[in-house]
Amino acid sequence: MMYALDQINGDDELLPNVTLGARILDTCSRDTYALEQSLTFVQALIQKDTSDVRCTNGEPPVFVKPEKVVGVIGASASSVSIMVANILRLFQIPQISYASTAPELSDDRRYDFFSRVVPPDSFQAQAMVDIVKTMGWNYVSTVASEGSYGEKGVDAFMQLSREAGGICIAQSLKIPHDHKSSDFDKIIRQLLDTRYARAVILFASDEDIRGILNASKRADQVGHFLWIGSDSWGAKNSPIQHLEDAAVGAITILPKRATISGFDAYFTSRTLENNRRNVWFAEYWEENFNCKLMSSSKKDESSRKCTGQERIGIDSKYEQEGKVQFVIDAVYAMAHALHNMQRDMCPENSGICPEMEIAGGKKLLKYIRSVSFNGSAGTSVTFNRNGDAPGRYDLFQYQWNNVTGLGYRMIGQWTETLQLHKEDMQWPRGEQEIPTSVCSLPCKTGERKKVVKGMPCCWHCEPCDGYQFQPDEFTCKLCSYNMRPSANRTFCQPIPIIKLEWHSPWAVIPVFLAMLGIIATIFVMATFIRYNDTPIVRASGRELSYVLLTGIFLCYIITFLMIAKPDVGVCSFRRIFLGLGMCISYAALLTKTNRIYRIFEQGKKSVTPPRLISPTSQLAITSSLISVQLLGVLIWFGVDPPNTIIDYDEQKTLNPDLARGVLKCDITDLQIICSLGYSILLMVTCTVYAIKTRGVPENFNEAKPIGFTMYTTCIVWLAFIPIFFGTAQSAEKLYIQTTTLTISMNLSASVALGMLYMPKVYVIIFHPELNVQKRKRSFKAVVTAATMSSRLSHKASDRPNGEAKTELCENVDPSKAASVSGPAAPCTSAVLHPRMQSIPGHAKASTSHAYTCRQV
Repeated sequence: MMYALDQINGDDELLPNVTLGARILDTCSRDTYALEQSLTFVQALIQKDTSDVRCTNGEPPVFVKPEKVVGVIGASASSVSIMVANILRLFQIPQISYASTAPELSDDRRYDFFSRVVPPDSFQAQAMVDIVKTMGWNYVSTVASEGSYGEKGVDAFMQLSREAGGICIAQSLKIPHDHKSSDFDKIIRQLLDTRYARAVILFASDEDIRGILNASKRADQVGHFLWIGSDSWGAKNSPIQHLEDAAVGAITILPKRATISGFDAYFTSRTLENNRRNVWFAEYWEENFNCKLMSSSKKDESSRKCTGQERIGIDSKYEQEGKVQFVIDAVYAMAHALHNMQRDMCPENSGICPEMEIAGGKKLLKYIRSVSFNGSAGTSVTFNRNGDAPGRYDLFQYQWNNVTGLGYRMIGQWTETLQLHKEDMQWPRGEQEIPTSVCSLPCKTGERKKVVKGMPCCWHCEPCDGYQFQPDEFTCKLCSYNMRPSANRTFCQPIPIIKLEWHSPWAVIPVFLAMLGIIATIFVMATFIRYNDTPIVRASGRELSYVLLTGIFLCYIITFLMIAKPDVGVCSFRRIFLGLGMCISYAALLTKTNRIYRIFEQGKKSVTPPRLISPTSQLAITSSLISVQLLGVLIWFGVDPPNTIIDYDEQKTLNPDLARGVLKCDITDLQIICSLGYSILLMVTCTVYAIKTRGVPENFNEAKPIGFTMYTTCIVWLAFIPIFFGTAQSAEKLYIQTTTLTISMNLSASVALGMLYMPKVYVIIFHPELNVQKRKRSFKAVVTAATMSSRLSHKASDRPNGEAKTELCENVDPSKAASVSGPAAPCTSAVLHPRMQSIPGHAKASTSHAYTCRQV
């Protein structure tokens, strides 16, 4: 301060013909003592009542009027400045502090005569908030010295952190005024209760900082805590002396400053002889050189005696104190305000004019708030409306340097925004990455945060499962029915669409069977057409045989329609042909078995043939049965037109990665069964007739092959139903149901083709000698066979293997047999097996002998 006054008084341009003086008082960093001392500043402004005071000669006393103080520089501690400001404002004396940063001093209504050349702690707190967020820390603790500076600084940090969001305060602790070492140990234990909050904000005095570092060392927690110190720590060595290892990695803040080179030369040249005006210089001399000047000194008796020849910076370590720049700027700010005031109020006088003498502190305050000049560090010095300087901070980290060892290194700066050089930072315990100070680790991809009530920085991670995706970090939302979550569950994507492909193993087997069946059916049909007029073909009932073969062919064709890619056309053909092939087949078989049954039943009662047994009638009956199926399909088309759908429920597996949408025709399982239901009804009815005609001699009909066909078919379809409906909840439903349905239809067609037509084709091709004409029979002969068959059924048990004797038949060579109307020789003990010659239209040529019956 004296250096700045010397510079100002020696400057002819600044305050010409005006000399500034100073009354410097020691506050001892105690607000109460400072309040007492500050009363000397206002003595000149206090009017004394002298009416009752008289000298010994009876005259009034003459008082020496104290020098008028126009402004105050200081103090350093915020608590001291607050106490002094409360007095000075009463007497309108402007005050400029060089180090007080408490946020409450920005209140222009309470501290309207207070200004400062350093930014308030609200800026410093904002810088700390920016540091914490940049480092990715969201869970921190705070420690403050009891008093305005520490408590208000922490309050500002907590308020700004709440406004910024994303920062939680684990603990907020206070260091008492009358502290003991146990108090610091207790604070460290409390900080360790929230171990994950490694970052600790410190708004504390030098002494308290030392106490905290020492306690962490005693607790063997060196390197655990990540200290962020305020400007009270700054880049000073005094708080960390002999505790350097506990301070490694600490980030500290200091208002932007520069070393004043002229001051170093001035201060290092000070001696006990040339600096007598500084009443505290002798005390500094003893502390700096660790010696004793006089017997009244407070130094220990063991200390050596000072010679007075010691030199600062030579015989002792010297480093410029960080506040030097701000002290000089504060003095210059007062000088510039007085200079501007003199220029405006005393334009014609070179010194102080009477107007300036009586101007008062309010006028001077106006000039102080409006100053703007380049300070000692080259940065501009200005004040805002609250008397605060702009926020400019340098950021330091205490770290190891291979050249200089442990020391402070500048790692960035803050001027309303943060510029931090992370690459220059070092961390305790040799950590390479930025240490964490978080309540909860970040959730993994696809996990949402479930925030702990009252602690927005603490959460539990819950996975988004199933078909949920994560629109934000706090929410799991269900994808729409046709979507599934992406691999990282950040969005939904369409579920892949599938259909039964031709190359699928589920399709290869049915297609292979269908192709074999189609080839076999075409071969049988071609054989029948080629040998259309031969006895076997004619005896098979050509008209119904071709109808039946057509139905069998359609049963094979449906396989290709069921596997083809669904579209409106394919779906239409599926509806038509799904039940049509079976309907045609079983309608023809039902007509056949019904005809046989009616003929033999009628033969038991009368010699009159039943109605509707001609080929034309049989075709008409078959067509009428088929028309019922076609009518049902037509109604189906009208009520529910065919179209395709994508079924997302059929293969919606628990694992969404396996989910598929199935492209298929809009046909439900129930509709499939209804479409096949009529054909199944025909099949069951046909089976019933096959059972009823099982006792008819095979030489007269095809009842037994038809019966075997129907029994086998029933078994196939009885196996089909549980398989078809048992896969309703299976992920392979599409494949299993389609394959089951097509194989069942292929097997049904193959059974009919194999049992009814393959033996005939075999005879036609490989044994043409058996494909010869037999005698024609009249209905009366059938009546005889029917009657005899009825009798045989009662006597079959009398002969082994069901044989029975009859006197009605004679063995006739086929080449000589003509008709049953001619004379016939009696049968001599001929044995009649259950196989008898077929009825007209169903003659069999499988034996070389035939039995003829005489008319009864």
